[in-house]
Amino acid sequence: MSKEFNRNLDNSIIDELQKSDLWINHLKSDCKNQEVFFAIRNNEIGFYRKGGRLFGYDETNAFNTHFKYASVMEKAVEDNYLTETELSNSKLISKFSDNYKQIKDNCERYSGDEAKGVSEIYRKNSYLSGKKIVVLDIEVSFEALDRTDGKTQDRIDILLFDTESRKLKFVEAKHFSNSEIWSRKTPKVIKQIEKYEKQIKVKKTEIIKAYTKYIDIINSIFATKLPLPVNVEDKVTLLIFDFDRNQQNGRLKELIKEKTAYNGHIVYDIGDVTGINLENLWKEKPIIPCK
Repeated sequence: MSKEFNRNLDNSIIDELQKSDLWINHLKSDCKNQEVFFAIRNNEIGFYRKGGRLFGYDETNAFNTHFKYASVMEKAVEDNYLTETELSNSKLISKFSDNYKQIKDNCERYSGDEAKGVSEIYRKNSYLSGKKIVVLDIEVSFEALDRTDGKTQDRIDILLFDTESRKLKFVEAKHFSNSEIWSRKTPKVIKQIEKYEKQIKVKKTEIIKAYTKYIDIINSIFATKLPLPVNVEDKVTLLIFDFDRNQQNGRLKELIKEKTAYNGHIVYDIGDVTGINLENLWKEKPIIPCK
């Protein structure tokens, strides 16, 4: 039996977070300015930046980050090069707040094209943007219902929220170069999307309950007035991005828009993801068979 999906955050975690130097001096303002995305897990917070998980904060009341992001010298190194003597006289920072900017830069440096593309969406359309359609959560992970492929988790890239209809919609994002969307037969992404839609069908009540709690916490921390969700769209939208006009009129049209395997699925394509309009994505209809 799969574990219940939830988005809880104990008050003690919130209280200690709000007392921390890193939150007070850096993260709070960056979240409000949409430079960092604040996502709630189960008694844990993920702070995302440019496609990477910049920091985590959990019930231990301590921040954590990947060592490659935090590998920063106390003193800046001129031209990014240092001598052996300079190395012997240097040491790594002992507090994340000492060189927060460099840690942010490192986080961006290690992200792949797909993750960076997704970050462009939440950077401009987070739940703090005041828009009608907002990004409510990212990297949403469910315990897998079907493990025949060896995976124990199903992770969906983006969760959108329509603040007027109060509906949730999941979106799976793929860079144009991702091999999972291309096949002369049935692309891997089709099975992936169908697995996600089964998750929604099975856990719809849990999802609504979890994100009701999620929004309550967001409203409390950021003094926002987001409405609470009442429903979840059954179908998952596949977002394909980062291609030119020739690719759009060629391979994309032939192997996706006109491919039988994609019939009945919602596919939204955009060459430059920085110009995405989430209201247009939300309204996209399933592909119908060509006559």
